[in-house]
Amino acid sequence: MAREEQCPLCGASSPFERVQDIRKRWHRCCSQCHLLFVEDAFLPSPSAERGRYAKHQNGPHDAGYVAFLRQAIVPTRPYLHDGLRGLDYGCGHTPTLCGLLAETGVACENYDPFFYPDPPCGSYDVLFATEVVEHFHFPSRDWARMTRLLKPGGLLVVMTAPWEDLEHFRTWGYASDETHVCFYQAQTIDWICAALGFEALVSDNPRVFLLRKRGSSREDGRFA
Repeated sequence: MAREEQCPLCGASSPFERVQDIRKRWHRCCSQCHLLFVEDAFLPSPSAERGRYAKHQNGPHDAGYVAFLRQAIVPTRPYLHDGLRGLDYGCGHTPTLCGLLAETGVACENYDPFFYPDPPCGSYDVLFATEVVEHFHFPSRDWARMTRLLKPGGLLVVMTAPWEDLEHFRTWGYASDETHVCFYQAQTIDWICAALGFEALVSDNPRVFLLRKRGSSREDGRFA
């Protein structure tokens, strides 16, 4: 079923309210999980997507980028210690977070579907998805995959800018990136927690969500 007819996160059926972003792309708004997702006609091709990411100048040499990534580490720091196994899910062409996490004693591996495509192996204590989840073309699949990669009690650290309201969304700069194709509210994260068996922990940063995997996640056919 096309995305216009079914929410790619929760599976709810249309009709959905439509809204345009600053690039004049059309999006649908799911009333069940509050995901905003771009219509199929505006999804970038894999080659266009990879080309956009290859132009990023981010890396450990960029002080601004390092400071940006530290936003995800700061609220997570109380849960990090020597010996944990971590994964940077969507690390980009120049992994940087792994070096920052090494300072906390966390051995962090890297995965990126375009630049580090070897599938992650095993279970992780902590998984970081920094500025990643808004790129998911198939969010139900990718959220389920991240969940499976975590050990029970493991921590999923998600950094993304939440949308406020549809009127603000029309001129929101965060939606101007053509590779940003789905957007979340706090209510969306609440839905994900209930569906996949996470407990939301306190974070003092509104764009950083700390989700702890419960001992056994609820089975849900939508997230197979």
